[in-house]
Amino acid sequence: MSEQPAPQGARRTVRSFVLRAGRMGPGQARALAELGPRFLLPYRDEALDLDAVFGRSGPKILEVGFGMGETTARIAAENPHIDYLGIEVHTPGVGALLKRIGELNLTNLRLVQHDALAVMRHMLGEESLDGVHIFFPDPWPKKRHHKRRLVQPPFVQLLTSRLKPGGYVHLATDWEDYAGQMLEVLSAEPGLANTAEGFAPRPPTRPLTKFEQRGLRLGHGVWDLLFRRV
Repeated sequence: MSEQPAPQGARRTVRSFVLRAGRMGPGQARALAELGPRFLLPYRDEALDLDAVFGRSGPKILEVGFGMGETTARIAAENPHIDYLGIEVHTPGVGALLKRIGELNLTNLRLVQHDALAVMRHMLGEESLDGVHIFFPDPWPKKRHHKRRLVQPPFVQLLTSRLKPGGYVHLATDWEDYAGQMLEVLSAEPGLANTAEGFAPRPPTRPLTKFEQRGLRLGHGVWDLLFRRV
């Protein structure tokens, strides 16, 4: 289906993602059908009561763009006292993480399949989060595509407003150019303070992925950033 032109005078939104066709394995499809009704939250233009969603009070962490969800599932499994809300637009990734939720019998993870900006703007109230994870977002390496990068000043301003005072944002990327942009944008946000002198050492709470381990063996760099809301 061809994309319809925007109405005259309408503001076109630059998206940080492209919806790609992906193959769903039978296990992912089964998890989507069987576990989706319980763990996949529908998008709504109203703020969530996160304590009601998880059935308890406690720390609430958002992950933006969890990919295939392996790291997300591992973090949730290692921290059962913390509740995690994951956002991803690609159906195979949602199915894969639902499959891991079932395999690991996780109860502290919920998912939303929608644009992260809309979810943060409409489904998450101000000062509702204790932390935000953004691990290896699409780097959009071509210079003409840098405007599509997720970490831009308006996004960081919105993200900061959703953090409780003292809440953190943890980002990681294996693109040095993007790492520099992230550091510049986050450092310019008056509501955030860097916890390190520049880039941070990888916290033990972010497990290494197989992809990252391979890159490190090949000499590729990975940059972590850890800021807190003041």
